[in-house]
Amino acid sequence: MNILSPSILSADFGRLGEQIKEVEHAGAQYLHIDVMDGLFVPSISYGMPVIASIRKCSSIFFDVHLMIEKPERYLQEFADSGADLINFHLEATADAEGTIAKIRELNKKVGITIKPGTPAEAVEPYLNKVDMVLVMTVEPGFGGQKLIPECLDKVTEIRRMADARGLHTDIEVDGGINVDNVELALQAGANVIVAGSAVFKNDISANVKSFLTKMRG
Repeated sequence: MNILSPSILSADFGRLGEQIKEVEHAGAQYLHIDVMDGLFVPSISYGMPVIASIRKCSSIFFDVHLMIEKPERYLQEFADSGADLINFHLEATADAEGTIAKIRELNKKVGITIKPGTPAEAVEPYLNKVDMVLVMTVEPGFGGQKLIPECLDKVTEIRRMADARGLHTDIEVDGGINVDNVELALQAGANVIVAGSAVFKNDISANVKSFLTKMRG
């Protein structure tokens, strides 16, 4: 199943609860929540209090993307704040196995993320242990960048590896995705699409519906 996961990094935080309800009512299945620490990536975004506050106003699936150093330090807190899936960067921890195990202990879905410079093969040892692989199609840390087309080759390779093992792994893409290129991501093998400004700029409901129409093929 193809899933749209709008990124609240591009939302109007003065109207955040209202805009989350709008994407949900328009048919988006997930909500992508980018957490940045100013260390792993240059930017700082928001953390547990914001997630906990929006959890009260929506039952949508929270797809939490941790762009933070040593994510294992805060897994309990993100689980408690309302994450449904916790996605951590393979490059951000020396203990990927332990981080995966801890997220499982917290009864949350597990995702691992790779940056544009990390090869597809890096995720291979973990494919049978996670629910999702997130392939960044821009350098993490800033919104509004253009998709790096070569990153879609990694999506294809990871889908091939998952299929060869009989795994139904979700493959998510994040960065520079819009209605004009979303089909390229789907054709490459992605089934979870993150979109920020392409959803939250101008008419949110119309944007969500445009994405979902394209994603149904």
